[in-house]
Amino acid sequence: MVETAKLEKAEAEGGRLTRLSAFVFLHTEHAIYAALGVLLALTAVMALVDAAGMTLKAVTAVGAAAQLLDVVDRLLFLLMLVEILHTVRVSMRSGRLTCEPFLIVGLIASIRRVLVLTLQTAEQMHESAWTPQKEALFRASMIELGVLAGLILVMVVSIFLLHRARDTDEPAGSE
Repeated sequence: MVETAKLEKAEAEGGRLTRLSAFVFLHTEHAIYAALGVLLALTAVMALVDAAGMTLKAVTAVGAAAQLLDVVDRLLFLLMLVEILHTVRVSMRSGRLTCEPFLIVGLIASIRRVLVLTLQTAEQMHESAWTPQKEALFRASMIELGVLAGLILVMVVSIFLLHRARDTDEPAGSE
């Protein structure tokens, strides 16, 4: 009888400690997510202002491919920040982490790299005569483009399969 009372008291105290620690950890996690969200939002706003300035400079310097590359690069970076911010918001709201936003960020990053690599390679190939260094650079660029194309295909198929596996056609985070 005494043993049963002691056991029940220990379980009640353990349950209280478990509930208290879960409460503290949950609120700590939410505070960190909120701080991360604020920092990401500030970074996104700064990147948007910078991209707007770069766009205005590119408009005034018509025909400058390097400036257009920088603008597209910055805008795709901004899109990645917004997707990560969306992921943080969804994680706070639903209490779970979904993989689709990360696949989308990876897809955007891969497309961003394809665009940058293509424009950089095109600029370098038109500068002067072919040299062994230029040929090696071209081969390396083509290999990287091939790997990126495969990676993009895998991510698109993964996103498609995730959408098909869900009961609804709603995007991740709307649950």
